[in-house]
Amino acid sequence: MHVPAEDLAAVADAAHAVMREAKAAGVYVFGGGINAAVAPLRVAADGTVTNETWPETKALDGGFCVLQLPSRDAAIQWAAKIAAACRCAQELREFGDDPER
Repeated sequence: MHVPAEDLAAVADAAHAVMREAKAAGVYVFGGGINAAVAPLRVAADGTVTNETWPETKALDGGFCVLQLPSRDAAIQWAAKIAAACRCAQELREFGDDPER
């Protein structure tokens, strides 16, 4: 995301408008931003904690939202709306269902 500082307020307004649209459509589950003021931790299976992220991760910036949608096509359409609002590409992931639910 490479947005000039003077455009950040407009991008935030556009992104919030898309989230309001998702809420009004009843597809919004939850979302939020990454708190850049708090460094990432990695916690191993044995409980060891290190002040780092995965070596493959160069930077984790921005936020995320979880939408409950009827199809992958619908997810792509919402991701496109978010990408247009944020002026940057979005990574689309799918949650797997909890088999014990």
